[in-house]
This record gives sequence, C-alpha cells and structure tokens, in this order.
Amino acid sequence: MDISGKTALVTGATRGIGRATAHALVGAGMNVVLTARNGEEAGRVARELTQAGPGRAMGLACDVRDLTSVEGVVNVTLGEFGALDLLVANAGVGGRASIVDLEPEFWHEVMNTNLTGAFHSVKVAVPALIESEGMIITIGSLAGANFFAGGAAYNASKFGLLGFTQAVMLDLRDHGVRVSTIMPGSVATTFADRAVTDQDAWKLDPADIAETVLYLFRMPARALPSKVEIRPARTSLS
Repeated sequence: MDISGKTALVTGATRGIGRATAHALVGAGMNVVLTARNGEEAGRVARELTQAGPGRAMGLACDVRDLTSVEGVVNVTLGEFGALDLLVANAGVGGRASIVDLEPEFWHEVMNTNLTGAFHSVKVAVPALIESEGMIITIGSLAGANFFAGGAAYNASKFGLLGFTQAVMLDLRDHGVRVSTIMPGSVATTFADRAVTDQDAWKLDPADIAETVLYLFRMPARALPSKVEIRPARTSLS
C-alpha cells in the first residue's frame, strides 16, 4: 500500500525505537509529527529527518503524562496536515528495582509514562483516527508477557499496556480503526540510560521495530495483526 502523503504521530521519537520509526515513516514519504519532552531536541531531529526526506517531519514538545499537552500536539497535527492516519504510542521509560527498594516516585513515573501516557495519546487521537480509518500501534515489550525480578513497575506497566491495547482493538475495529501492539525483546538502544556497546550486537536494532511498524501500516485494511512479538534471532554473540 502506498502510504506517501499520509500523516503519523510518533511519541518519544528523538532516540531509539521512536526515532528509527519516525525516520522510516519519513523515508516512506509520510508527514510525521514527532514528540519528546525536550522540544528543542524534537525540532532538531525533525529538521534532520526532513532534510533526508522525502517526507516531512515536525518536532513538538509533549509530555504524554499530561493530557493537555497531548491534546495540543494532536490539534497542531490536524491544523498542519489536515488528518491523522497513524499513531505510534512509543514514549516510555524503564529501569529495574526490587520491591524492597522500589520508590513510589519511580513507580508513578513508569506507570504514568508507559501506561497513562499511552491512554492519553490514544484517547485524544481516536476521533481523528476514526475519521481517517487509521491505525494505532503501541510499542510494548516482551516484558508485558514475561515477568522478571526487579520488574515490578516495568512489568506492571507493560502488562497493562498489552491489556489496554487489546481492549482498544476490540473497541475500535468496527469503526475502521486497526489497533496493534509490537512487543520487542532485547533492542540495542540507550533505553533506561544504558550505553550501547559491541556486546549488544546480537540484539534487535531499532530499525527492525521501525520496519515492523511500516509492515503493519501497509497491510490491507481487511487484515488486523493485533499483536506482534519480535525477538532477537539469537540470545548472545556466540
């Protein structure tokens, strides 16, 4: 399916999976509004992607924890491009902490970003996506189906995101809106403020997730892949 000229909104899009996704969508000729809490960084990335083309990117400051902030971004998107065809709810934070050490502040930061932030993004975008018969893709994690020690906050947010996305899929499918979640395994990114090293070469690349977004969005409207698990082909460099 030709998706050039369509419009996407990608949250948390200045690095990692979000940036790779915005880059892939602009490369496919789409208009892309990309967001980050840091508006200057979002603008810089948007200018770089627009220069690479052939699509056009716009960078806006947005804190997905704040419903009003998300409303402003969607309004600007519709004012600038006239429609919204794809929402990629990617913004997220991570980290590990045993329940023994888990601070309430960290719990709320993770839940408010990863789960409530996705709710805000989807809720505000739904009317425009019904109008365009568009698509919602949330970026989840295999941590949404597989718990691990130290994952009380992160697991809870991603298990919740999976349940939220699948329920929204059932709510919107008869409105012509397709809803899917991508659940990556280990990805070589700076997520949770960790450095990427040569030892991460076995992991997925952010571009792999971006290509999955493109694949899902390009599928015929009659097809609804509601959940995609994607993991590295190997578990180490050996």
